[in-house]
Amino acid sequence: MSINKILTVDDSKVDLINIQNILSDAGYKVITANSGQTAIEKAVAEKPDLIFMDVVMQEMDGYQACRELTHQDATKNIPIIFVTAKGQKADRVWAEMTGAKGLVQKPYTPDQIIEQVNLLNQ
Repeated sequence: MSINKILTVDDSKVDLINIQNILSDAGYKVITANSGQTAIEKAVAEKPDLIFMDVVMQEMDGYQACRELTHQDATKNIPIIFVTAKGQKADRVWAEMTGAKGLVQKPYTPDQIIEQVNLLNQ
């Protein structure tokens, strides 16, 4: 799989800019969304190759957005990696159950983010 365009989703502007900068500096085209609903709309319109998504967001959380994305024909094949402060074993199991391909726990390093892209880029 060749990853070029990545959608990042977080309701924290600081976290959103941080991950956007990490990915942009690595040469990826980055699209951003600040809510689960906006993420779904942008995923359908932009067809990103990968989505990094926060879990804890207002109105629609990342788990709910992930479930919707993995059940829509237009977006079901886009891998989703959660980037979240929720890193317990139960959170990882729940992430897998909703269809996510991985989970990176906050605080993260740039290497951890790029590693996730590289794993899917093989």
